[in-house]
Amino acid sequence: MKKKIAVLPGDGVGKEVIAEAIKVLNTIASLYDHSFVYDYGLIGAAAMDETGDPFPKETENLCRKSHAVLFGAIGDPKYDRDLSAKVRPEQGLLRMRASLGLYANMRPIKSYEPIYDNSPLKNDRVKGVDFVVFRELTSGIYFGKPRGRAEDGSEAYDTCIYTREEILRVSEMAFQAAQKRKGKITVVDKANIMATSRLWREVVKELNKEYADVKVEFMFVDNAAMNIITNPSQFDVILTENLFGDILTDEASVIAGSLGLLPSASFGEESKLFEPIHGAYPQMAGKNRANPIAAILSAALMLEHALNAPMEADLIREAVLASMEKGIVTEDINPKKNSSTREVGDFVSEYLTSRYIDDPNPMTII
Repeated sequence: MKKKIAVLPGDGVGKEVIAEAIKVLNTIASLYDHSFVYDYGLIGAAAMDETGDPFPKETENLCRKSHAVLFGAIGDPKYDRDLSAKVRPEQGLLRMRASLGLYANMRPIKSYEPIYDNSPLKNDRVKGVDFVVFRELTSGIYFGKPRGRAEDGSEAYDTCIYTREEILRVSEMAFQAAQKRKGKITVVDKANIMATSRLWREVVKELNKEYADVKVEFMFVDNAAMNIITNPSQFDVILTENLFGDILTDEASVIAGSLGLLPSASFGEESKLFEPIHGAYPQMAGKNRANPIAAILSAALMLEHALNAPMEADLIREAVLASMEKGIVTEDINPKKNSSTREVGDFVSEYLTSRYIDDPNPMTII
């Protein structure tokens, strides 16, 4: 298999964690006779420093020509000091999503038994948590127009707009995922108040007729926010709109015990992008202390959902679990006894190699 991957390390710790993900991908390539061609591009503050644009046209073209995009993080405090600035690094991310048509975001939420104690939730609530959130990514209140402020600055307004087609395309992905999992979707909305939420319910109910083997339940967003904390193991697939999905996935991220553990994927009609959910964390940049697991697991998602290599993806997940079992973790997981960014990446790569030597064609993933 030969595939072209656009690599956008971005800012802060993005460069370091993406380097470890590439290390793991190179190990997979050497073991399973794949060929990954990496083309690097600029985005965020790194792009602004060099071109003045947080998402240069060259980067957009690079993404379009690739089979998948592996992205790090965006953000730099030097651009946060001027609150009146019209161009910010974070605009590069929004523009990338819009220009590449990345309409659906998928974020797996999973707890890991070796580090249950890292979660702020009690072990009995964390145990067995394994669900995925599908969030609509290019519409809703973040993109709706008109938006703005009154001339005297006394009022501000945003507009939330959804079309039937925008809801349908992300919902189809959620239904297809549910069929491969436990066959249950929880649609999170505010249909008692919002007209857009009522349209979401109409579209999902109609689509459910085509996926009759999937059970659908509807839950108001405030109730969902409480249940993600009090009973997260009840969820299998969560489907929701842009704003709610943004908030709920950040809330759910605490379940695992660290932002450094959670990958994500964004899908468009042609492009597919994979990234850790954490930010640039500039205070940690260059110190070899950031957790690379989220980036490594994002590479696993890329193998599974863009490069047609699900077995290799599962092997990486097995290696990540082994790193936790062996205590090869960064300081966000174990402040007292920890490993560096590179040491965690090395362990995962070495585990993959030893696993391959023992069984080059594993039929069952532990």
